Amino acid sequence: MNQLHLPLKFLEHAAQPSVREPWLLVLMHGVGSNEQDLFGLARMLPPQFHVLSLRAPYVLSPDAYAWFEFQVLANGERHINEEQERESRFLIGEMVASAAQQLGVPPERVIVGGFSQGGIMALSLLLTKPETVRAAMVWHSRLLSQVVPHVAPPEAFEGKALWVSHGSADNVIPPSAAQVTRDLARTLPLALSGADFPGAHELRPAELQATVAWLQSLSAPASA
Repeated sequence: MNQLHLPLKFLEHAAQPSVREPWLLVLMHGVGSNEQDLFGLARMLPPQFHVLSLRAPYVLSPDAYAWFEFQVLANGERHINEEQERESRFLIGEMVASAAQQLGVPPERVIVGGFSQGGIMALSLLLTKPETVRAAMVWHSRLLSQVVPHVAPPEAFEGKALWVSHGSADNVIPPSAAQVTRDLARTLPLALSGADFPGAHELRPAELQATVAWLQSLSAPASA
């Protein structure tokens, strides 16, 4: 396996060598976590997936990282560090493009995904640079208002896909946040999938199984 040279730290799980047309799945953790968090999911995925689990660039404490820092104001609103968010979005875009190029995977076989803040980043990349990916996988996350003005033209989303799932009892990011994301997605010509699942701010087996089934259907070879 060739050694990847990328601008962020990461863990890597290669596609099976026999796969002729591998896919690339880039995973991004939530705030306060690290690249180990979602990496265990790689074993659940179809063999055609090359998986990279990224470490966010901003250090909160030992082994705890963020894509951007934020404060929750007294009225419940979140105030994000917009400069950090922009920098992370740029870095992720560079990383995805570089990894895909080094692995020989075209954009139509690249998926970005993440949980909570990592899902924010995956969604933001799909919405602002849809030409670089096929789909985004968004777990328990939300749409940044700062990203909305930079959403690409509708025609750029032809053939793209989006998975949005959430916990029906999520007490960190409310289920209404997922609905806002879905409402925007429905104004674009992309394939929207996913649902709300019983549970809080966590990934449970039923949600994971449904997500893996979506990945499998997206990546299944076209029948002759």
